Amino acid sequence: MNYIISLNWLSIDDVKTILSDNNSTISLSDECKQKVVKCREYLDWKLKTSKVPVYGINTGFGSLCNKSINDEDLSALQTNLVMSHACGCGEEVPQEIVRLMLLLKVKSLSLGNSGVKLDTVERLAFFFNNNILPVVYKQGSLGASGDLAPLAHLSLPLLGLGEVFFKGEKYNSMDVLKMFNLKPLTLSSKEGLALLNGTQFMQSFGLYSLMKGMKLSEMADLISAVSLEAFDGRIEPFDNLLHVIRNHSGQIQTADKMRNLLADSKIMHRTKVHVQDPYSFRCIPQVHGASKDAIEYVAKIFTEEINAVTDNPTVFPDDDKILSGGNFHGQPLALSMDFLAIALAELANISERRVYQLISGKRGLPDFLVANPGLNSGFMIPQYAAASIVSQNKQLCTPASVDSIESSQGQEDHVSMGANSATKLFSVANNLETVLAIELFTAAQAVEFRKDAAMSSATAAFVSAFRKNVPFVENDKYMHPEIMKSAAFIRNY
Repeated sequence: MNYIISLNWLSIDDVKTILSDNNSTISLSDECKQKVVKCREYLDWKLKTSKVPVYGINTGFGSLCNKSINDEDLSALQTNLVMSHACGCGEEVPQEIVRLMLLLKVKSLSLGNSGVKLDTVERLAFFFNNNILPVVYKQGSLGASGDLAPLAHLSLPLLGLGEVFFKGEKYNSMDVLKMFNLKPLTLSSKEGLALLNGTQFMQSFGLYSLMKGMKLSEMADLISAVSLEAFDGRIEPFDNLLHVIRNHSGQIQTADKMRNLLADSKIMHRTKVHVQDPYSFRCIPQVHGASKDAIEYVAKIFTEEINAVTDNPTVFPDDDKILSGGNFHGQPLALSMDFLAIALAELANISERRVYQLISGKRGLPDFLVANPGLNSGFMIPQYAAASIVSQNKQLCTPASVDSIESSQGQEDHVSMGANSATKLFSVANNLETVLAIELFTAAQAVEFRKDAAMSSATAAFVSAFRKNVPFVENDKYMHPEIMKSAAFIRNY
């Protein structure tokens, strides 16, 4: 299916829809095309009629901003910029993130304030449409002046430089251009800077993790409901009266969902000997709800950023202005991604505590959830693994956004480090998925020992679907594959 990139806002749901099919394509609306062309024509006119230096267009970059560039060298200036800034290091960026980078770069440039040629935007869209995915590296961006190094790697293949993935293989980009009878682009003034200035690396890692976090937040509620039944928990902590008097929307929403999930659960509504549950069960609305509120805030920030112009300088044809500012600065994203990492880590934190309670031999459950503990270690070590992952998350939640290192001889003296916030968040989101997989694996095992009363229809259907992928563990077995199957079940459910 083809999706039209227009001047209308692109929502997070729109992005999910576009990315859900690897065969989806994008194209610019006529209005976007007109704005891009108009902006480029204005910029060309301005360069011909004005001798005033304009940063990055006919000057050097960073602390070299006072070095004027001759007209005949303007194209070479932009090409040199892309090549010299391609200094990425570390691991390769996952291809699904690169595809998202292409989409978000097209969206930003299509708004018509960047001064690029229409051919340049459409070549990026061509890469997206044909799954020609540049090789980009995780390390190298300070999160201000844009994601310079990663976006340079994203842009190199436009020039026939660098490498790309195509149909599962890595190629020199020139070889792939030849497959399509395409020539490398020749960049005009400002274009290299427009391609490299921007927050699309941060945005893509952050948005991917946000979308994953939204899904996992919902799964955390469902999985915790199974754990609650397995632990023979009480329903009273989810009574609406408790939550409306505190008035946090995420908390109220979580309690509502838990009551609905467990409404017809015989386990939950029978008479209990114990009068109270541990916090990891009793405080599910408060903890899960706080993470929901954080996710909602971060979604607002990212929706705004998806639809923003984040390169520099910015061109305003109708106002006859070319303004050099700081829209490339990643601070809004850096702060929100550090916040989101903490919120997702807390979902993992409380999940691991429920795992610990379930294997502890309490409330009639066998030690480590096997019929013959001693001979069998059962679910002892999955909890160890969850604890290890949760501990790593705590380390990853040290905020990157509070750091700044001066660069470019002091011209760029405060940076966001948002790229590091983004890649840390990506790890936390993936870790959360694994911890929830361990909780589901454990809770489904534990609830098998509650045959004296029925689960709710919702949780019973969920566990039944899970059992088609992961069987009950009678005796010790190789556990890693079961945890991986549990994680895959969560991704696909």
